[in-house]
Amino acid sequence: MAAAGLGLAVAAGAAGLGFAIARKLTAPLSGRIFSLTIRDILRRADGDAVVLDLTPATAAPGIYNLWLEDGGWVRLGRVIDQDAATVTRLVESAAPNGALRVGRHASWSGIYYRDPEDAGLEAEDVIVETPVGPAPAWLIRPAGNATNDWAIHIHGLASPRAGTLRGVKVATDVGLVSLVVTYRNDGEGPRLGSGRSTLGASEAEDVRAAVRFAIAHGAERIVLFGWSMGGAIALQVAADREFDHVIDRLILDSPVLDWHETIAANCARVGLPRQVGVLASPWLQLNLLACAIGLSSSVPLDTFNWIARAPALSVPALVIHGTADTSSPPVAARRLAQLRPDMVQLETFLAEHTLAWNSDPERWARLANEWLAAMRAA
Repeated sequence: MAAAGLGLAVAAGAAGLGFAIARKLTAPLSGRIFSLTIRDILRRADGDAVVLDLTPATAAPGIYNLWLEDGGWVRLGRVIDQDAATVTRLVESAAPNGALRVGRHASWSGIYYRDPEDAGLEAEDVIVETPVGPAPAWLIRPAGNATNDWAIHIHGLASPRAGTLRGVKVATDVGLVSLVVTYRNDGEGPRLGSGRSTLGASEAEDVRAAVRFAIAHGAERIVLFGWSMGGAIALQVAADREFDHVIDRLILDSPVLDWHETIAANCARVGLPRQVGVLASPWLQLNLLACAIGLSSSVPLDTFNWIARAPALSVPALVIHGTADTSSPPVAARRLAQLRPDMVQLETFLAEHTLAWNSDPERWARLANEWLAAMRAA
């Protein structure tokens, strides 16, 4: 009896942990966490510099954004000094004026541009009619305006569409029309049910609607830019026979190529054993349990496993991945590139999740330009 009771207790504990992981993973969008404090501001001949606590993020090479708790943002450039506790970075720009002040709380981010205007782009606000309601999108045309080649930009889980503007600038520079989409329960698109994410499963329906919008407005060839979960969505949409004639190429930054691997990695990221990630799978994949965590339907995790589905990959993909990515580690990207060297070009950066552009914007743009130029030349 004692052994049976212990077994039941262990099973209940495992079920509870799986429930908690699944709930956390699919949670509705929450606000930013302002965990950094501006420790000092240095006035220098070559521009201001800001002193922050030393973390792997704040010491990373490249350019980043510091979003301030009570409004405004600070664009940061290279590291100019570092000690055991702090790092000092040059300030590229700050807004609004006077935003830079000692003691202000801030949030570190790779989202470099606030909106299209901030990125130097002219955008038209349009609506994509999705199966669950209208989803706002930005339509951005290149200079000259006469092209049938489009790019659709798909943001990731818990990230706003503004994060994709890093890629939109590249697409615009090579003459593509860009459609920057939203989707259900992302904080900007339609809110459905509990507001929880289905990890790209139902969200892909809204991106399919965006592809149809592009076709209806003249697109003849489309490249999908997908970031993180947006990469998983892009792969699902590109596999649809409906779009065989129009989706020409993919550019995927830090894509989720296997949710089982990504869930395990995120467990390790927060100090849990990787193996406990498997406990979340039933709560996501079985209808009754999925409803219990607040989802309207189950998530078919195996359809997002592109290592198993590698033979079905039919659209050429440029995969950009950070070697320091702890959220969606590059192991799956390396494996996919080995399995399908005919379809996948993998380029790695010394960067965390979705921060390859920030670590080296010039190289990111050059790789994307070369990939898109091949499409335009075909």
